[in-house]
Amino acid sequence: MKIKVLITGGTIDKAYKELTGELSFTETHIVDMLNRGRSMADTLSEVLFLKDSLEMTDSDRCFILDKCQSCDEQNILITHGTDTMVETAQFLANSIKDKTVVLFGSMIPYSIDNSDALFNLGVALSAVQLKSNGVYIAMNGQVFDFDKVKKDKSLGIFVDS
Repeated sequence: MKIKVLITGGTIDKAYKELTGELSFTETHIVDMLNRGRSMADTLSEVLFLKDSLEMTDSDRCFILDKCQSCDEQNILITHGTDTMVETAQFLANSIKDKTVVLFGSMIPYSIDNSDALFNLGVALSAVQLKSNGVYIAMNGQVFDFDKVKKDKSLGIFVDS
């Protein structure tokens, strides 16, 4: 089974800039994460863009949808920022019925100690291989149906809706 990994940014790929004290994008860490986790899954990664999900537009979501629909792979992982991950999952689910798509991200960037990024990647990678066709979100050690999840900003986790 070949798994397509579509990279869109989000906190998972942000890095700390020491001179400004900001978190920003320089490059993706996903391939490094797969290697560090010793993943033996057959993956093909593609960077679509690196954006904070609060800056994501409907045009960006259409681009992600087009990439999902046009790729040969039936199993797709999508990195995504947590703030609008549910919105994108719902958008994709309106059109994708014949593939398994799992969105994931992190609350703490991979480049910072005690990040949840590797854990969330591992759960998402397992989910995309085991779940039936549909759109899912993998966060906090759980896999949620796209229409039964929300981000609880007060707790900083994803929960059933």
